[in-house]
Amino acid sequence: MNFLETAILIFIGSFLLTYLTIPKIIGVVLYKKLMDSPNMRSSHTVQTPSLGGAAFYYTLIMGFFFINSWDNNNETMHIIPGLTVLFIIGLKDDLVVLSPGSKLIAQLVAVSFVVVNEGLTIYSLNGFLNIDEIPYYIYFIVAVFMMITIINSYNLIDGIDGLASIVGIVILIIYTTIFYLTKEYFYALISICLNACLLGFFGYNVSSSKKIFMGDTGSLIVGFIISIMTLKFLALKPSSYTDLPFFLENIPLIAISILIVPLFDTARVFTIRIANKKSPFSPDRNHTHHVLIDYWGLSHKQASFLIGGFNIIFVVLFVILGSTSNNLLLVIILLSSAIILSFIFFKYNYNFTSLKQKILFKRKVDAIKENLKPKTKKKRKSK
Repeated sequence: MNFLETAILIFIGSFLLTYLTIPKIIGVVLYKKLMDSPNMRSSHTVQTPSLGGAAFYYTLIMGFFFINSWDNNNETMHIIPGLTVLFIIGLKDDLVVLSPGSKLIAQLVAVSFVVVNEGLTIYSLNGFLNIDEIPYYIYFIVAVFMMITIINSYNLIDGIDGLASIVGIVILIIYTTIFYLTKEYFYALISICLNACLLGFFGYNVSSSKKIFMGDTGSLIVGFIISIMTLKFLALKPSSYTDLPFFLENIPLIAISILIVPLFDTARVFTIRIANKKSPFSPDRNHTHHVLIDYWGLSHKQASFLIGGFNIIFVVLFVILGSTSNNLLLVIILLSSAIILSFIFFKYNYNFTSLKQKILFKRKVDAIKENLKPKTKKKRKSK
């Protein structure tokens, strides 16, 4: 069976398995009363089933069985243990809230299985900022930090309906394309498998009658797979890059552009929380998607598609620039973009107390406007 046939079968099988079994998960969650209850920072107002990410886990495990023949470096056996650790810790966190420290330890254990694999080891940065070969211990530290950052960044953007799915789909489409062009078919198939899961889940996540959240069970798994894709992208040998439309030295910046949405949002909220003398891990409504909903008045779908569209445009821009410009210019453009975006979003007052007051005030104003509409129509009719 060639790659195209395998890819089609994996996509259809993964999509159907996720789409057809999520209603069963919803039924069990409702029966056992394991719903996610809203609080003052929630974007939902009623109890909603969670644990949708459980479908991602068993679909990926079954997917690995069928694509294992494409694994030339025994990398499956390094991915599955870490995937299982994060599934267990995510499931427990959805049922019984865990401390950030407990989740961090579990994440360190999970990524340690991956970074010791030789096929994912980064030996060189290929001239990025004039850096070529790097010592193994530097690789190990950077790889662990990078994977933990990506996992938590993706986990943090899972705050409104559809956003985590759309951003994950965009990122995985890009990685599918990259690994297809570089003939890393095993990783392309993993991306296709998880993308099918997200597509199957998306319809339920934005549904009004059969809604379910992926929960930490799902976001940790998706973030973990995306972090592996990123590590593999950076670890590709120079000979693999010949068919990619950008300079070899720009690879790290292309990787950042692919992950710009979760990375920028995490940097924002951590800065805001520290500025407000709070823990970086303390929950609030300071995320970019919350700003788009609370201040700009967008719906969940509108905010999710807007952010997803921005992600695509940003990647395309950096791929074009990466094919004509050196990495120093791209670094300047990246920093300038971050400063502009920060100015756009930081001009609001993000103190949590005042933010809550503004949200409540806006809701009262909207309610008054709605009450006035029928009266206005009646007056016009009487004339």
